[in-house]
Amino acid sequence: MIEAVELTKCFDEFLAVDRVSLTIPTGSVLALLGPNGAGKTTTVRMLTSILAPTSGWARVAGYSVIEQPAQVRAHVGVLTEQHGLYERMKAVEYLDFFGRVYRLDATERRRRALNLMERFGLTSALDKRLGEYSKGMKQKLALVRAMLHNPPVLLLDEPTSAMDPLSAKLVRDAIIELQRDERTFLITTHNLTEAQSLADDIAIIRNGRIVAHGSFDELARQFVGDPVMELRTAAPFNGLVKDIADLVTVEDAGDTWIRYRVPDPTVTNPALLRRVAGLGVDVVTLAPVSQTLEDIYLQVVKEDEGGAANGNYNG
Repeated sequence: MIEAVELTKCFDEFLAVDRVSLTIPTGSVLALLGPNGAGKTTTVRMLTSILAPTSGWARVAGYSVIEQPAQVRAHVGVLTEQHGLYERMKAVEYLDFFGRVYRLDATERRRRALNLMERFGLTSALDKRLGEYSKGMKQKLALVRAMLHNPPVLLLDEPTSAMDPLSAKLVRDAIIELQRDERTFLITTHNLTEAQSLADDIAIIRNGRIVAHGSFDELARQFVGDPVMELRTAAPFNGLVKDIADLVTVEDAGDTWIRYRVPDPTVTNPALLRRVAGLGVDVVTLAPVSQTLEDIYLQVVKEDEGGAANGNYNG
């Protein structure tokens, strides 16, 4: 697992990360979101013991990032924005080099390298030099390198950046598979759809501070409001809105549909359907209107900017 408490990093007078506290349980995925320069990369670097925090503390896979940096690095796999690939090397040579760094024996490091290369569709490029790889291929090879020593914790910065849709799906599927093996993930990404599909919890960071943190459902209720339902009928309503006004408050409507917000659909929706059926109206569908992480993110940013402008910034 990963645990950070009041993690802070200053560069001279610049406060890059401001009292970040996070807990990521074993086997779960946290998506850390925020604009460029918000503090995501600096946070990841502290969690990998590359940067020492100015104050606060963190433990990764049970090891202190301050007191046990070597153990932390041995138990994490890191995918950074800048891959640092040695472009004159071939893939097997490159992975063999890192396998030696991780002290894997020759048989094991070759087995793991070939298995991971096959998983990510890179076996046809074994004999190519890394400088000949496309951006997406380099991204996948960097991910193979991060997974080579079978770490319990993976910190991935934009894991599907520059990948085609099929390759991106391979990576997402691999993350889900590894999560079943009790791996812990922290992912930073600008792909909000991907974050929504993968993450158990979401943290949004701005100006070095966490301004929102929780599950998708928790954040949706906090920043977007109660779920919105849409009822569609076979024929025009002909006064139906008035007949159900005591059950729901209609926010939007057309000739054959209405939308309403409801705190507990399990209570309201059955009562609404009974009422509508009693009025002789044929229901075609009753379904939630999809809320997206983009809706939440934009609302968080809007509220944060408003709070900061009014001197009420308390993320």
